[in-house]
Amino acid sequence: MRLTGNNLKIIVNDIHVSYNDEGPEKAPVIILIHGFPLNKSMWDNQLKSLKDNYRVIAYDIRGHGNTGIGAIDFTIDLFVKDLLGFMDALMIDKTIICGLSMGGYIALNAIENYSTRFTALILSDTNCTADSPEAIEKRMNTIESIKENGVDKLADDLIPNLFAPESFKTNSEEIVAVKEMIVTTSKQSLYNSLHALANRKETCSKLAEIKVPVLILVGEEDNITPVEASKAMHEKIDIALLSIISEAGHLSNLENPEEFNSQLHKFLNALK
Repeated sequence: MRLTGNNLKIIVNDIHVSYNDEGPEKAPVIILIHGFPLNKSMWDNQLKSLKDNYRVIAYDIRGHGNTGIGAIDFTIDLFVKDLLGFMDALMIDKTIICGLSMGGYIALNAIENYSTRFTALILSDTNCTADSPEAIEKRMNTIESIKENGVDKLADDLIPNLFAPESFKTNSEEIVAVKEMIVTTSKQSLYNSLHALANRKETCSKLAEIKVPVLILVGEEDNITPVEASKAMHEKIDIALLSIISEAGHLSNLENPEEFNSQLHKFLNALK
């Protein structure tokens, strides 16, 4: 029997996965996958906006939020295995999938390898490339910095890059919430996730094979996965829409939720 509400728990691949599940029983399903090093609460506004017409599920990725870390090394493939196991545990055969940043890497890997399980794809502030040698070195340096300086220093370093400059005047509550998400993530999860991100494979060469409708969203001032990266993905996918979210950086769903949600609704309504 389906449970609804927040901070529900279900066992998937030997870990407890924490998730929110709202909306009508028979409605189309949308699964929201958060970025690094955040958790499912980053989707609260979207869940509220969509739940009248869709079954909306946001879950904590392994090692984030209230989901267990497990005893094995993190990889994007493992995150996808967790996603498919999570869907099976909830008896969801097909879903619309939406991923932001690291969530987008998971979504792209999932649709590349399990295309029949997904009816549409929403990519937010993400890209299809693998890390460059310089980016890998930066992630390894971040691990050393966490070991030496702690997680608060990581949060202080990350936040200026996650948000557009205007957000520091208009989105102070969201900035506080994001810092809390970062500093409450365990050091081991941070290390494991950084290794997973550094070792991920590119998915750009498979974009042309995507046959479901795709919406690509990106903050106009995203410095981590810039607009050019989204445009490059858009050009490679046959059935894709691109929307640039104004007054937003890397966390466009938090910084300009009105425009973000409007684009979500427009895309989802066209699927009906």
